[in-house]
Amino acid sequence: MVDIARPSQAKRKRIRRILWGSATLLAIVLISVAVSRLKPAAPTVDRAVVWIDAVKQGNLVVQVRGSGTLTPEDIRWIPAMTQGRVEKIVLRPGAQVKADSVILELTNPELEQQVREAELEYQSAQAAYVNRKAELQTGLLSQEADTANIEASYKQAALDLEANEKLAKDGLVSDIQLKQKQSAAAELKNRLDLAQKRLVIARDGIQSQVAPQEADVNQKKAAWDLKRQQLGDLKVKAGMAGILQQVPVEVGAQVAPGTNLARVANPNDLKAELRIAETQTKDIRIGQPAEIDTRNGIVKGHVSRIDPASNGGTVGVDVIMDEPLPPGARPDLSVDGTIRLDELKDVVIVGRPAFGQENSTVSIFKLQPNGEAVATKVKLGRASVNQIQVLDGLKPGDQVILSDMSQYDAFDRVQLKG
Repeated sequence: MVDIARPSQAKRKRIRRILWGSATLLAIVLISVAVSRLKPAAPTVDRAVVWIDAVKQGNLVVQVRGSGTLTPEDIRWIPAMTQGRVEKIVLRPGAQVKADSVILELTNPELEQQVREAELEYQSAQAAYVNRKAELQTGLLSQEADTANIEASYKQAALDLEANEKLAKDGLVSDIQLKQKQSAAAELKNRLDLAQKRLVIARDGIQSQVAPQEADVNQKKAAWDLKRQQLGDLKVKAGMAGILQQVPVEVGAQVAPGTNLARVANPNDLKAELRIAETQTKDIRIGQPAEIDTRNGIVKGHVSRIDPASNGGTVGVDVIMDEPLPPGARPDLSVDGTIRLDELKDVVIVGRPAFGQENSTVSIFKLQPNGEAVATKVKLGRASVNQIQVLDGLKPGDQVILSDMSQYDAFDRVQLKG
């Protein structure tokens, strides 16, 4: 009988440990692979804290919205017409004014002195004009008298000549005497013609000779009127009916010509000046309908003006009212405005997501029957204030989460509770 060699007990234990270790390592590898292939657990979101909306089919009114203030159409800044010192503020902002209402009073002692001097210069020029005109008229009267005397002498000589001519026919007057009478009459006739011509020239020349003095009078009168007007302008008047909005000066202030002293506005003719994000103004046109919310009623209007350039990321848009404003509407009142741009017929629409922009593709969580919401790529189109057009990715009846879900960008689904 031959003896068979058997492994030692220590060797058998070592083999069992190797087998168990290999089995354990294999199990760990298999578990790791299985775990790696598992999807991460969906985070839980409270249904009550998210905004859920249903996708619909219908018409989309494309609108843009902006905020602004009511501003008068008719605004007038009243400047200082001359230098002066603010002596008295008669009316304060908020007062109802008429065209001739005095808002404030200025003083200017130098101007008052200039007015008196201009008046004296005008009176002096006027006196010189009157004296010169009187001198010319006196000379004219003297010349008229001389002409009249010559005319009387000529008429007397003509009668004397006529009588001598009759006597000469009867031989009662010599030829020499007759020729003397004829010569005397002819001389007086020439003198009369010359005197009459000089008289005509003298009459016609009076106006031209007094013209320099008359021009001086008119110049002095205009200077005096200007100074008086400037003196009157020291009482600053509204110039139009309305509401006094601002008086940006104080008593005692020195003001130069052109300084704005007051602003008056017509409160019955107000427009809305809106500021709208520059990215939303590309489709705004003059004449488009608009609605202005005054917090005390909504008033219809239309776009009347668009700023040619943006400022601080916004563009100014003016809206003229087509209806009377409600009670309480006043200049500088804060308002909200909505401008209607277009209307899309029979399109798929949904509430505007917090992160969705016009003509973009975004990921939106769409609700599933099992209570989960799955991230879905959605192509968006035209946008309005509260709604946006869906071009692809959703259909009417779908429910989606419109709240900001950017914190769950790493997940393709979430679990809703509540």
